[in-house]
This record gives sequence, structure tokens and C-alpha cells, in this order.
Amino acid sequence: MEIGLALPTAGPETSPETIVKVAKEAERLGYAALWTFERLLRPLEKVVLWTGGEPQTVPEFYGSTYEPLETLSYVAAETERIKLGTAVLLAPMHVPVMLARRLATLDQFSGGRVIAGMGQGWQHHEFETANVSSRRKGVRTEEFIAAMRTSWGPDPVQHEGEFYKITPSQVNPKPVQAHIPVLLAATSPAAIKRAARISDGLLPLTSSAQELRGVVSAFHEAAREAGRDPRDLQVVNQAAWPTPVTREPIGDGRPFLGGSPRQIAEDLMAARETGATQVYLAAGQGLGLDVGLKAADVDEWLGLLGEVIQEADRLGVLAP
Repeated sequence: MEIGLALPTAGPETSPETIVKVAKEAERLGYAALWTFERLLRPLEKVVLWTGGEPQTVPEFYGSTYEPLETLSYVAAETERIKLGTAVLLAPMHVPVMLARRLATLDQFSGGRVIAGMGQGWQHHEFETANVSSRRKGVRTEEFIAAMRTSWGPDPVQHEGEFYKITPSQVNPKPVQAHIPVLLAATSPAAIKRAARISDGLLPLTSSAQELRGVVSAFHEAAREAGRDPRDLQVVNQAAWPTPVTREPIGDGRPFLGGSPRQIAEDLMAARETGATQVYLAAGQGLGLDVGLKAADVDEWLGLLGEVIQEADRLGVLAP
């Protein structure tokens, strides 16, 4: 199983210098992938969050976020081997051909290191801002992925569907990879089935090894029902921000994938046993907020991340 890392692309204390520093050190330490996310805006009025329930203030975390593809393009020039992933890009906010070309361009500049994590979006203000209906967003996202993949294929590119149309055209550049992996963020049964049918993998966000095992099992079963081999698909589990990495072990109430390097490594081993192919850690995803890391903590955090890799290697997490 691989271990990835979320870049510190959110919060008032992040900076290009810090992002590059983290990216280069993550590659040196042996992390497999760097991850970014997309957020168009943070509305000031209360909204119903992705978790449901009564309207709430949108977390301050979303008040300042670097654009994911521009960030990864910059990072690509400063790294050599580490994969570059999005978790996630909000598919309905984009145009398939435009996003296909941007991802292909990044794949060219990075030498074929792109992982395209996609999501449907949940914040209605973002749909309004993009002038896109939030109705039937699952079906829209499914067609979006089909049109994007078509754009990566041989010319002439052509697509005609309910939401998108591409007249027979040349669409270039093409990616370096013969097949850029497209992963879908999903936790609901319907979304997991869709991901199993059309994607190259799943991007769940789980709070325990037991929950992750259930998600992986449902995903693999849905893949088999769709006539696909689960061994060909990825499951990249996200550790929720700001799940901490600490010097000393955490006792009661310790979050999944949080705690000391040894505790995290043990959780990573449990994740490996569920069938997950990668887990990425997100403690440093936002800097300078009320919770989580401050910019001054980054060096210490990077040191602990090195210990996480060492402990994971000792336990056999990284074994083929």
C-alpha cells in the first residue's frame, strides 16, 4: 500500500514557499503522492454542509485555498517522481474539454504523474456561481468523465450527450499516460456503485478501519457486478483534516490515522488489510487556523512524517 500526503494549500499561513518545501520533503521521505483540493468560494451565510443537518457556517478552512492544478503545475517543476493528485476537482464547475487539456498539460509537464480525483460538489452557492444546475449532478458528472476521457483519446474527438457536446475536433495535447487514472469521491451506496462502474478508483473519507473495510467491500462487490476486476481499481482513503500527527501517543478518543507515528503506522496497516491501495494524511492541509498546524509547526510536522514512513516500513505497510 502507498502513503500519500495532502499539501498545505488552505489557510491564511500557507504560501508557495511552504507548499514547495513540503512537496520536496515528501518526495525525499518516500511518500507516493501529493494531493490538493478545489473550493470555489466560502459563502458567509449558513448552509447545509456535506454532512447534512441544519444550516451551519462553512468552516474557515475553506476561506483561502490555492487552485489545485496551478499548484500542482508549480510543484511538478520542483519534484521528479511523486504523483500529483486532486481530491477533488468539482466536475460540474468545469468544461470537459478545458479540464481535459489542463490535466493533459500537467501530465506532459510532470512526465505522466497525474491522478484526476473528481467529485460532484455539494455547495449550492458554487453551482450558482458557475451557472450550473445542481439537479442530477451525479448523471452530469458521469457524462463529464466520459467526455473528458474522449478528449484524451485519438483525434478527431467527438461527443454528444445530454449535458455536453464536442463537435469532431482535434483536442491536444494528449496525456503522457495512456490512461490518466480518474478516481471518484463517494461514500453513499449509489455513488459507490457509480464509481465502481465508471471510474479507476474510489476516494472515500472514513473514520475507522471498520468503516473503510465496509466501503472497500461494497466498492469491490459493485465492481464485480459491473463486470470489472477489483484488482484493477484503486481505493485512496483520505484522512480527515486536521487529524493530528503527534510526538506522543494519543489515548482515548484517538482519531483513525491520527496520533504518534507508531499509532498511525498501525492504522495504516489496518487500512492495508481492508484492501485500500493508498491512504493520504491531511494534518497539514490547512495552516494558521483555529485548529491544526501553524506555519511555524511545519518543520516539526515534516520530521514526524519521516517517522511515520519508517514505522510503516517496519510493519510491512509499504511491502508490495
